[in-house]
Amino acid sequence: MAGTAQIGVTGLAVMGRNLARNFARHGYAVAVHNRTASRTRDLVEQFGHEGTFVPAETAEEFVAALERPRRLVVMVKAGAPTDAVIDEFAPLLEPGDMIIDGGNAHFADTRRREAALRERGLHFVGTGISGGEEGALNGPSIMPGGSEESYASLGPMLETISAKADDGSPCCTHIGADGAGHFVKMVHNGIEYADMQLIAEAYDLLRQGAGYDPARIAEVFRDWNAGRLDSYLIEITAEVLAHIDAATGQPFVDVVLDQAEQKGTGRWTVQIALDLGVPVNGIAEAVFARSLSGHAGQRAVGRGLAGPAPVALPADEAALFADQVEQALYASKVVSYTQGFHQLQAAGEEYDWTLDLGAIAGIWRGGCIIRAAFLDRITAAYAKDPALPSLLADEQFAAELGAAQNGWRTVVATAARLGIPAPGFATALAYYDALRAPRLPAALTQGQRDFFGAHTYHRVDRDGVFHTDWSGDRAETQQS
Repeated sequence: MAGTAQIGVTGLAVMGRNLARNFARHGYAVAVHNRTASRTRDLVEQFGHEGTFVPAETAEEFVAALERPRRLVVMVKAGAPTDAVIDEFAPLLEPGDMIIDGGNAHFADTRRREAALRERGLHFVGTGISGGEEGALNGPSIMPGGSEESYASLGPMLETISAKADDGSPCCTHIGADGAGHFVKMVHNGIEYADMQLIAEAYDLLRQGAGYDPARIAEVFRDWNAGRLDSYLIEITAEVLAHIDAATGQPFVDVVLDQAEQKGTGRWTVQIALDLGVPVNGIAEAVFARSLSGHAGQRAVGRGLAGPAPVALPADEAALFADQVEQALYASKVVSYTQGFHQLQAAGEEYDWTLDLGAIAGIWRGGCIIRAAFLDRITAAYAKDPALPSLLADEQFAAELGAAQNGWRTVVATAARLGIPAPGFATALAYYDALRAPRLPAALTQGQRDFFGAHTYHRVDRDGVFHTDWSGDRAETQQS
C-alpha cells in the first residue's frame, strides 16, 4: 500500500465521500478513511468503478498509503472533532506533509492550528469549500489558505476538481496565509445569508403587495433569472415556489414552517465585522431576520399589535410594483456584496493577508451557492482598479444603483405603508444614503459622548483633538 495515493480523504459523510469521488473521477488515486470502517467499505463497493480508491481502516494505514508530500483532507465537523483528527494524524506525518481542513471552521481556529503545525514542519491548509453535496462531487468553488509552498503542491489538484467559470477559469485560487481561506468562505456565507433574505423579501412583497400566488411569482423569478439577476439562488427560488406539496396539493412554500435555521457562519461574519469596525448591515439584518423568525412566542404575542393589514395593489399597479421590486432586489444585492468585499479589505489589513478581491469574485462565478452572472462584473471592476475602495465607486455599479433608486425607494416606502417587513431592502437603502450624504448626524453623537464622558472630538475647521467643559463656561480645550 505504501505511497500509492496522491491524496487522501478522512471523514466520509456525504461531503467527504463526494469530494473523494471527485478526485477519483479526475484520475487521482485517493486514499479513503473513516472512523466507522463500514463507510469506507461502502464507498469502495458503490463507487469503486469511478476511479482508484485505496481504503484504509486505521490512521497508520491511511498515512502509509499517501505519497510524499502527503496531502490529507479532513472532512469532519468543525471544532473539537477537527482538533481530534489533527491530534490523531499529525504525529504520523513528516515535515513537508499537509493537512487540509475542508470543513466550515472558524478562521481563528484555523490560524491557531496553522501556527501550531508550522512549528512541527507541517502545512495546515484551511480550505473553504462551497457548493454543497452536488458541488463537492461535480465541482465546487474552493478557497484554500495556507502557505504558498503548500499551494504549489496542492493547488493544481484543487483547481482540477473545482468548478469552472464560463470562460473556463478554475473556481479555485490561493487566498492567502493561515486562516484567509476560511475567512473568505465565512464572508461568502454571510453574503449568501443577505442574498437569501433579499430574495425572501422580494417574494413576500410580490405575494402580499402585488397579490401574486406562488406559481406566478415563480414565473417572475424565471424572468428575472434571464436578466441581470441571473444566479443560482434566483434559479432555485423559482423551482421552490413552483413546487406543489404532494401530501396536501398546496404550494410547497405554504406548508413549510416559517422559522429559518442557521449554522453559524452568518453570525460569525457579523461578529467579526463588529470587531473590524466594518458595517455589514445587510448581512446583519439577514441574521437577525432568521433569529426573529424562530422566536415563536414573541411573534405570537406580536400578532395583536396595531398596524395596517397588507392589501394587494390593483393589477395595473402590481405589474409596475413587480418591476420596482426587481430594481430594489438588484440594488440591495450590490450593496450586500459591497459590504462583504469591504470586510475582506479590512481583514486583509488587520491580519496581514494579501487578498486579491478580483480573484475572489472570479472563483465565486461557478460552483458556489452565490454564483451569479454579475460576479463577472465585479471581477472586471477589480481588474480595472485593484485598489477600488468600494464597489459603489465603480462607475457602472454607481450608475445602475442611481437608475434603480427611485424604484428602490418606492418599494421600501410601499412595504412600510402596507406593513410588510422588508429590513434587508430598507437597511441597504439606508447604507446607500449614508454613503452619499454630505454630512451625517454622527457629529451630534460625538458631541453627546464628549458631554457625558469627556470622550473628545475633532473639528472641521482645524486639526487637533478637543474637549468642551460642559459643566462650566463651556470653555474649549485642545487635548494633546
